Amino acid sequence: MNYNPLVSVIIPVEEVGPDLEQAVEYLLKQSYQNFEILVFVTRDTGKRFAKTTIIEEKSFAGRPAEKRDLALKYAKGDIFAFIDDDVYPSVSWLSSAVKNFEDLEVAGVGGPMLTPIEDSLMEKAGGWVWASKLGSGGAGTYRCLPEPKRLVDDYPTANLLVRRSDFTAVGGFDSKYWPGEDTKLCLDLTKKLGKKIIYDPGALVYHHRRALFYLHLRQIRGYGQHRGYFARVLPETSRRLGYFLPSLFFLGTLLCPVILGLFLISQSPLSTLAMGIYGSLYSLYFFLLLATGVWVWRKSRDWRLGLLVMPGIVVTHLYYGFMFLRGFFSQGLKRNTHPFFLQKNS
Repeated sequence: MNYNPLVSVIIPVEEVGPDLEQAVEYLLKQSYQNFEILVFVTRDTGKRFAKTTIIEEKSFAGRPAEKRDLALKYAKGDIFAFIDDDVYPSVSWLSSAVKNFEDLEVAGVGGPMLTPIEDSLMEKAGGWVWASKLGSGGAGTYRCLPEPKRLVDDYPTANLLVRRSDFTAVGGFDSKYWPGEDTKLCLDLTKKLGKKIIYDPGALVYHHRRALFYLHLRQIRGYGQHRGYFARVLPETSRRLGYFLPSLFFLGTLLCPVILGLFLISQSPLSTLAMGIYGSLYSLYFFLLLATGVWVWRKSRDWRLGLLVMPGIVVTHLYYGFMFLRGFFSQGLKRNTHPFFLQKNS
């Protein structure tokens, strides 16, 4: 018997634009055709697409989590496929993802999000920062490049499919954590329900990236601050060494002149040893940075990307490290209403 559930593709946007048109164009080319598309917009421009229902919700401006939760009211599918408007799928996206749900213990499925070949040089550079092990601490590598199938406990809604019954059981998204509502949802699915989330390299999409440096760092601001806050209040999936390392790098860099000055003043054998360790750690970091630049150049066949990714990683680590600390010590997080976040929410 063929497993052929109806899939509801859920896309929250402010208004219809070129990115959404591209996403729908590629959705209509899916090899798996038992799906509907629901687009929740803040401003309805009147544009319509095949197999697509556009629902205007003016009260949810800049609130993608609440828009995604509307799937429970309007969607008919047994599986909710959450993507962003700046994402478009490969032809086998749904067919690869859906088959995983034959296992009733699977609550969610995610897949890699490649940077499109048509993106600009600076957008591609931002994508390679995420795709490198040094740039993302390893977590972004399988999210940005296809790697073997595995279990995961945290996955972004730019490419996340969830079984409707499980989504209902955990009460949908917790919108107070946006951006970061996907982390909370995945935690609820795996911890509260005891279900599995599968990373399947076949469930592949293409994700337009934020250009280095300004737009990329605007995105890093939200990610770092929320992950720091989660590290304190949701330690199960966020209190991991990789998330803390950029903060250690930030503090070490910030205090570098003071530490070096103290070492030079004391002139004791211990201070010499400590300065040697300090220097060795930074030498190792910059060696890894150079190795990453070479890796990007070999993968992309573009020497410019190899050069750009190195300063991109440094500023990413410094800014993420600062924002992580800010989030960790904050008492709560306010919703970000900066126009940049209202335009794109991924």
